[in-house]
Amino acid sequence: MRIYQHFSVVGFCNTYVVGQNSSSDAIIIDPGHVDNELISIIEKNKFVIKTILLTHRHESHTSGVGTLLKLYNPKIYAYTNKVYEFEVTEISGGTKLNCDGIDVEVIHLPGHSVDSLVFKIGCALFTGDTLMATRIGSTPGYMERSLLIKIIKNKLLSFDDNLLVFPGHGAPTKIKNERLFNPDLTEETASPWLRNQIALERNNRF
Repeated sequence: MRIYQHFSVVGFCNTYVVGQNSSSDAIIIDPGHVDNELISIIEKNKFVIKTILLTHRHESHTSGVGTLLKLYNPKIYAYTNKVYEFEVTEISGGTKLNCDGIDVEVIHLPGHSVDSLVFKIGCALFTGDTLMATRIGSTPGYMERSLLIKIIKNKLLSFDDNLLVFPGHGAPTKIKNERLFNPDLTEETASPWLRNQIALERNNRF
């Protein structure tokens, strides 16, 4: 399996191209912005984009869908059955997909948004805005935040320590790193000083 990360300053988000070693069929995850650099990744590797996976419907993760449909006519999978005016195949937690030879396990993790999904492909997790390096996704309120932390601990931190995490924003990380050092996930057992630092950092987020 080959994974290519494309970062765009439009939305400051990551798009991922996932392809096989023995086939040209490939998946795009969260096409927030389609530019020449992303198209170059696809074309240089002779990929044929058959599938789009969306972790959630926020614009910074979906605004490139229309362009990809014109270029490659892929099938779209998301938690909801429509994105913009485009028809989507609706999926939910527990769904197992085979996207032209690439096995995908779908995990539903509401909190950042009701429709947030995580995709497990081989030794990699594509987490959107659910889990990022040293932080979790923003939430509308503290109840949603508490729910998100609980689900991350139950559904993601139970995976192997060396599982790679490819987030919607920021650098890749590993499950072990987030279990040990993510302040949002260790807050309950943190010292008073660290809890205060976490609160200050959270207040400064946008």
